[in-house]
Amino acid sequence: MTTANRPIRIGLQLQPQHADYATIRRTASEAEELGVDIVFNWDHFYPLYGDPDGKHFECWTMLGAWAESTSRVEIGALVTCNSYRNPELLADMARTVDHISDGRLILGIGSGWFEKDYAEYGYEFGTAGGRLNDLAESLPRIESRLAKLNPQPTRRIPVLIGGGGEKKTLRLVARHADIWHGFGDVEVAERKLRILDQHCADIGRDPAEIERSVGVQGDPEESGDKLHDLGITLFTVGVGGPDYDLSGLRKWIAWRDSRNG
Repeated sequence: MTTANRPIRIGLQLQPQHADYATIRRTASEAEELGVDIVFNWDHFYPLYGDPDGKHFECWTMLGAWAESTSRVEIGALVTCNSYRNPELLADMARTVDHISDGRLILGIGSGWFEKDYAEYGYEFGTAGGRLNDLAESLPRIESRLAKLNPQPTRRIPVLIGGGGEKKTLRLVARHADIWHGFGDVEVAERKLRILDQHCADIGRDPAEIERSVGVQGDPEESGDKLHDLGITLFTVGVGGPDYDLSGLRKWIAWRDSRNG
């Protein structure tokens, strides 16, 4: 599918912090009823804002539960930290959640960055460059293990890689990803996409094969059309607990529906 004819999609990053699980499950269901396309969580062990030791839940256990408690939306982590699980194990987890969800999993992955997670859970933090090198080593291992599993995944599980590093991360996106996810304003996104296109050209890949995704805030009328003009078609709104205000998500869903026709 080319960039030009991809439909606009809206994601919700339902951040698993500062809330009871019953509220998280109810919000995921509400987002599905509102018409969101994807419900993401994130892969951390502690809240990223608010009380640093507040309520928090683990990522992949939750994805397995969402696979049963939702029926239409795609689900995934935005993003899985590569450092926390052996690549072969992660591939098997992804295949299993793919089957539980009847083929609705997106495998989001990144190199990791939140030092508190590493320190508290006993992972070696190392350096940003070292973590990116580990991700580069893990991605082919994940692909190889997925090809060996019995039963096979129900579909070719889409791989989303998050991050904007221009020399390493975007090169990995060009080689391995079906979706690129980044952050930033229109000017930043334009630069990152130009560099991603060049990395694709360097290896002979059609850049239109990669869906372009960004995290968004505020009103879609302010940035939605400008980002879409760059070829971005997946827009994800993040919400945190304890109350999970979906008013912004509703605006982005309405904007999607007005543009998709």
